[in-house]
Amino acid sequence: MLPSEAAHLPDVEDLNPPEKNQKGAHNNAPATVADNTPENPPQPQDKPAAPYILLNQAINPGETKALDWHTNNSNTEFDAPNTILVANGTLKGPTLCVTAAIHGDEINGIEIVRRTIHNIDPKKLHGTLIGVPIVNQDGFRRSSRYLSDRRDLNRHFPGNPSGSAASRLAYSLFHNIIGHCNYLVDIHTGSFNRINLPQLRADLSREAVRTFSKGFGGITVLNHEGSMGTLRQAAMDAGIPAVTLEAGGPVHLDKSVVDYGTKAIENVLHTLKMRKLLRFWLTPKPTYYQSTWIRAESSGILISQVKLGDKVKTADVLGEIIDPISNQLTQIRAPFDGQILGRALDQFVSPGFAIYRIGIEAKAQDISQSSPLNGQPQVSVDLDPANHNDE
Repeated sequence: MLPSEAAHLPDVEDLNPPEKNQKGAHNNAPATVADNTPENPPQPQDKPAAPYILLNQAINPGETKALDWHTNNSNTEFDAPNTILVANGTLKGPTLCVTAAIHGDEINGIEIVRRTIHNIDPKKLHGTLIGVPIVNQDGFRRSSRYLSDRRDLNRHFPGNPSGSAASRLAYSLFHNIIGHCNYLVDIHTGSFNRINLPQLRADLSREAVRTFSKGFGGITVLNHEGSMGTLRQAAMDAGIPAVTLEAGGPVHLDKSVVDYGTKAIENVLHTLKMRKLLRFWLTPKPTYYQSTWIRAESSGILISQVKLGDKVKTADVLGEIIDPISNQLTQIRAPFDGQILGRALDQFVSPGFAIYRIGIEAKAQDISQSSPLNGQPQVSVDLDPANHNDE
């Protein structure tokens, strides 16, 4: 089983809801640019909501409904529909979309979406909440990250209606559902026996995204532009503020991580004035503008000495790689100060295997001026490597 390393939810603090006006924004047609951004949020005028139209189906105000989404438009008995969950509030407001399991083995996000949708009372909701619990049904049924053709779905957005199976699925999701969103949270986990501290990945160079990310409460934020072809990147290119919520590891359900992620989404619903919380989770967490993967330099069994979320100092021992035959031991030391944002589970590793992701405590303006690695112990590192992005 995956070890549960996420800390219990921190204590929350009282926060009076901000006294801002909101503009009603009940968008029932696919949009290429979001109508509302955190800088110009929808203002609460307490206007009654209309039926919400999605996938040619109507969701009445105050109703939560499961919709069938046919992903390939073949209209045959082999085209098993996917399920979309929609909660339509009684009053006008923005539309928040939450997606999970774009990679079929990422279970934590599925449970976060389920809890978020089914725990909300649509009669007390401003706006509309759309949840897609299992985007990649093909991979989910096989406990696989990828589609049957080994393609990574999260490299094919916004999709192509005449392309590969992955491109067609991406196109259907993006144009039939994501186009309705004013905001997007795409939930992921670590990959290939790696686990991530609950965190947001957000392009903080975009003002709308930066403001949106502040609404999740006490959660670590990692500045990351997003790779081409990801749902997050495609949404931002369409003018929709979007973040990735990383939550634990693949395959197994981690209840503490699910609690953490669910709380973060409840907070952003409060921030967007879609629902009201009596207490707002406001425990400060750091924002990192740079991160790096530390990679193995020898083969053997990895035995970690740090947990997710641990703060480390330069030269701290993070773990050991032990050759089970020769008993040779290689220590892995931190090349700089930072926090453990992700790590490999204890397992057999080979040279080049990514084992620890460290958030670097550097200011945004410092990153282009100097490398935090100068003068530090020599280890194999990748600064935000494109060749290992678990999103």
